Amino acid sequence: MNQISWTDFEKIDIRTGTIIKAELFPEAKKPAYKLTIDFGKELGIKKSSAQITQHYSPQDLEGRQIIAVVNFPTKQIATFISECLVLGVYDESNSVVLLQPQQPLSNGLKIG
Repeated sequence: MNQISWTDFEKIDIRTGTIIKAELFPEAKKPAYKLTIDFGKELGIKKSSAQITQHYSPQDLEGRQIIAVVNFPTKQIATFISECLVLGVYDESNSVVLLQPQQPLSNGLKIG
């Protein structure tokens, strides 16, 4: 396992957000959704592509709070520009289970 320094960790901007729109992403190579996420006043709305179709439907996702890295460079995925990385854990079948706050929080709060 590679170790990172505390300074390296502090460079990663991880925030709370709420999914306000989730839709199918048929152009993606692997099954995925296009997500529109509200990160609050400071960061605003960002978009992300997420391969989370095994455990979630678009209807399950709308209104759900998530945790995401918001300071990666944008990445083009097929016809879509992803602006953040929604975080999750790979389960035993290699499907992603979202990381979420245990209670409702304001959007845009920093994880540390």
